[in-house]
This record gives sequence, structure tokens and C-alpha cells, in this order.
Amino acid sequence: MISTTFGKRITGSVLVLCLLAGTVSFAGTPVRAAVTAESIKKKEGQIKDAKKERDSMKSSLTDLQSVKKSLEKEKSDLNSYITKLDANLDDIQKKIQDLGDKIEQKEKDIEETTAELEEDIRIQNEQYEAMKKRIRFMYERGDTLYFQLLLETGTFSDMLNKVEYIEELSAYDKGRLDEYIAQTELTTLTKEVLEEEKKTLDEAKAEVVIEEGNLQTLIAEKNTEVTKLSANIQDKEAAIAEYEKQIAEENATIAALEKAVEAEKAELAAQNARKYDGGMFTFPCPSYTRISDDYGMRMHPTLGIQKMHNGIDLAAASGSAILAAYDGKVVAAAYNSTMGNYVMISHGSGLYTIYMHASSLSVSTGAEVTKGQRIGSVGSTGRSTGPHLHFGVRLNGSYVSPWNYLK
Repeated sequence: MISTTFGKRITGSVLVLCLLAGTVSFAGTPVRAAVTAESIKKKEGQIKDAKKERDSMKSSLTDLQSVKKSLEKEKSDLNSYITKLDANLDDIQKKIQDLGDKIEQKEKDIEETTAELEEDIRIQNEQYEAMKKRIRFMYERGDTLYFQLLLETGTFSDMLNKVEYIEELSAYDKGRLDEYIAQTELTTLTKEVLEEEKKTLDEAKAEVVIEEGNLQTLIAEKNTEVTKLSANIQDKEAAIAEYEKQIAEENATIAALEKAVEAEKAELAAQNARKYDGGMFTFPCPSYTRISDDYGMRMHPTLGIQKMHNGIDLAAASGSAILAAYDGKVVAAAYNSTMGNYVMISHGSGLYTIYMHASSLSVSTGAEVTKGQRIGSVGSTGRSTGPHLHFGVRLNGSYVSPWNYLK
């Protein structure tokens, strides 16, 4: 049988619950003090991290004047100068890519924080409205209610129980107030996090502009030095000899690679070495099909004489995709002071494609590639006077027209 004291306690508890249900409701409000404290700490950490990230970005910006000064020492040897300058271009290109990744991530962070802020404000408003109802109720009936509860006590023990319920009710009110204060602090911090993330995004975008300017400045300086080459040599014959030496160096590098591949084929003859099946190539730079310099005899832009151009130059912006023209094996993915970053692919049956002056490479020597696969990005490395892709085709040790294989 339930005791009288226990029964009174149940009656009193029901009364308190009814009072709470009739005055203030936090249904649907998932935040509690302990969770909010953890959230506040997390938001404070995000604010600190955003500020550190901006400081780190500023300190990693390219010191263009320092780069220029270090390059001055190399100008007496053009190949050495180009090699060192291209290394700086590669470094800047990586920074631009990193900043691009940061911008993409920061835009996602801002989207998430905006959603969090909207939810925080919703909870804060819900708590505020509930507290207004509770305060209005207590103002209108609070003292009378407590007095009525005490008057209805039958015994001293019952009165003590009522006092306990009144204390519980007051503690509940204080808890709700503490939650509201904590939620308000969380909402304020979330707004600050959002502002810091927006500042970081703006900073990253501004630094991309700066780094792209640094990139273009160095490319322009290299173009000037490469173009000045013939002007600096008084003897025109010496200028022509220099150009022919450059082409001879390229050809020697490529011929050595071809020889190595043929030796490998001999070893693998028993395993049915790769054979070109006669299919047409895909365009190696599909976003840009304007030919700035075609295959064949042409007037050399700086020497002023007719010289053979052993490939086609595709005008394209830095960073544009370079695609493998056909299935094959990468026999070289390297850097050369004349070809810059280049890729050479064997398609079998003595057929090779060469891709020069890339800003960066996406494949490595020995890799198997498929037609249309990205193998690098357009750039202006090596002996180049502006961003473009030099695309060449060799058959049995000699250059042939790429148009024999292109769609």
C-alpha cells in the first residue's frame, strides 16, 4: 500500500509538472548547459584557428623582389636562369593551387557556419519566447501561487514538501536562464566565427590575385630574356647556332629516350610489345584549339629566318588541362631547360607524342595512360615566350606532322 507521504509527494510532483507545462516549454530545444559549454569552447578555437590561418597565408606569400634579386645572378647563363625561374614559377603555381583549395574549403565552412548560426538564432529566439511567458506568468500569479500551495498543506511534513517543490521550480527557472545566457554567448561566437571565416576567404582571394600577378611578372621577365637572346649576340650566325643547339639538345634527349624504349622492347619482345593500332588521336588541349604556331617551315619569331617547327603550338591559358592524345606508356615525365616540364608517351610501333612547357605534370615515368587522361597543365616553362602547349609527334626517330593523327 502506498504511504501517505509518498502519495503527497506524487501529487506535489504532478502539480509542479503541470505548472511547468502550463507556463514554459523547451520542447524541441536540444541545447543544454554542458553541451553549450563544449560548443562555446569549440567556437573560440575556430576563431583562433581562423586568425592563425590568415597569418600563415600572409607569411607564405612570394617575396617577388627577393626572387628577382636571386635571378639576376643567373642571367649570364640563359639555361641556368630559365631553370631557376621555372622552379619559382612552379612554387607560385603550387601556392595558387593551395589558395584555390583553401577558398573552396572556406566557402564550404561558411555555408556550414551560416546554417549553424541560423539554428543557434532559432534556439535563442525559442528560449527567449519561453522565458517571456514564464516571467509573465510569475509576475501575474507567482506570489499568489506559492501562497496558495502553502495554504493547502495539511501537515508540517506536507508544507516541507511544498517548499521543496517551490525550490525545484525556482531551480528550474534558474537553469533555463543559464541556458539562455549560454545560448546567447554561443550565438554571438558563431557570428564571430562566420565573420572570421569571411575575412579568411577574402584574404585568400586577394592573395590569389597577388600570386597570379607574381606569376605573370616572372613569365614576362623570362619572355624578355628569351627574346633578347638573339639581340644580345651581335653575330647573327651565332644566334642561329644557339637556336640549332637548343633544338639539337631537345632531339638528343628525346632520341636517348627512344633508344632506351627500343632496348626495353627488345627485352620484352617475347611478351608481345605494344603496337599502335592506327586509331586517331584526341586533341591534347581540348579547351583551346587555336594554333599559334603550326608544324612545318616558318619564319622564326626572333631570328628572322626560315626554320623548321617540329610540332604545333596550342595557345592556352596557364593551368589548362593537357591530355594524353592516345593510350600509351609514359617514358619520360621530367624537366629540361629548353622543353621545360615535358611528357613523352610511347604508343607502340615506334610512335611517340611529346608535350612541352607544362606548368606542372600529373603523371610520372612508367605510368600507363589512356586516351584523354590528364597528364599535366599548360604553362610557360623552358624556352617559352608565353603560356602554350607544344605538341610533337615522332615516328621511327623523326618528327612527323601531328595532323596525320589528329581528328
